[in-house]
Amino acid sequence: MKNYFQTIEEKINLKVKLEDLKIIDNTHKHKGHKSFSPERYHIKLILKSKYLSSISRLEAHKIINEILKEDLKTKIHALEINIVT
Repeated sequence: MKNYFQTIEEKINLKVKLEDLKIIDNTHKHKGHKSFSPERYHIKLILKSKYLSSISRLEAHKIINEILKEDLKTKIHALEINIVT
């Protein structure tokens, strides 16, 4: 069985040319929150992409959110996106 974060990476790589991707699981930092669920992730994506860096930050975030749209409904509670050059 594939690691869920590998699945995220594959989904993004199908749509966007990346030079590097780091996925950081920050779920443990949110255990005390009212809406915390161990089945839903709090993740941070650090994406290195010439393409995403060449467009507006808003457009880049929209692309990533669209790619992960279904995951945001079911598996991802919070998503932080950082695009680096």
